[in-house]
Amino acid sequence: MPVSGSAPARRIALGLEYDGTAYNGWQTQPHAPSIQDRVDAALSQVADHAVACVAAGRTDTGVHARGQVVHFDSPARREARAWILGLNSLLPDDIAAQWVREVPADFHARYSAIRRWYRYRVLNQPLRSPLERHRAWWVHRPLDLAAMQAAASELLGEHDFSAFRAAACQSRTAVRALYRLELQRHGPVIHIDCEANAFLHHMVRNIVGTLVRVGRGERDPGWVRRLLAERDRRLSGMTAPACGLTLMAVRYPPEFGLPEGGPPAPFAAPR
Repeated sequence: MPVSGSAPARRIALGLEYDGTAYNGWQTQPHAPSIQDRVDAALSQVADHAVACVAAGRTDTGVHARGQVVHFDSPARREARAWILGLNSLLPDDIAAQWVREVPADFHARYSAIRRWYRYRVLNQPLRSPLERHRAWWVHRPLDLAAMQAAASELLGEHDFSAFRAAACQSRTAVRALYRLELQRHGPVIHIDCEANAFLHHMVRNIVGTLVRVGRGERDPGWVRRLLAERDRRLSGMTAPACGLTLMAVRYPPEFGLPEGGPPAPFAAPR
């Protein structure tokens, strides 16, 4: 929201990385800790006025981010280095600012985004790993990666993803464009990379739960195509645990100066 005062407010974009394990998601909750609460409080101290930032994605409880993007308005004049170091000195150890940049007034962290990239990690080995318990879904039965990739290919393109949305999803339409759905094995860990123009509530986690059923041999790859046609969430796979999901990056049009290949330098000077 605009800030009143003698100096005009400027819009600032901020890149965040966080471990979502200890939080009830991004968005402020009345009786539970949220990442937004921590970020707003730290920004308000550095800016010396109340700040309420807007995020590109409202990550759920237990979901992590490597490339969350937020914006806020402030008349405060701070060097990029001062914003970053000030914020990181006030934020808890599981949240950190990665870069900051002044952006045009019409930039919006959520509505200006054209693509979002999530990665889901599956730990596929016989024994559980204490070190991975907050970073991956442990699936002890062997998974057929080729069958999972064949099923994933059925989801590419623009479809009605009603079969993969949460019951509480409030989006007015279930149509989304899925540009990339790739699976790669790195030792015992399977990376499932999903990139789309936008996602429905629990869409990635529901896709992953469905693909794991195919990987276990419980369903054939063509089942996924039939799910799209049925548009019934009750017929698809389980919702994969939140711990394996990370918001990797948010893509914006080039005119905003946030490179598609990744964030700008941490202390990028205002334009």
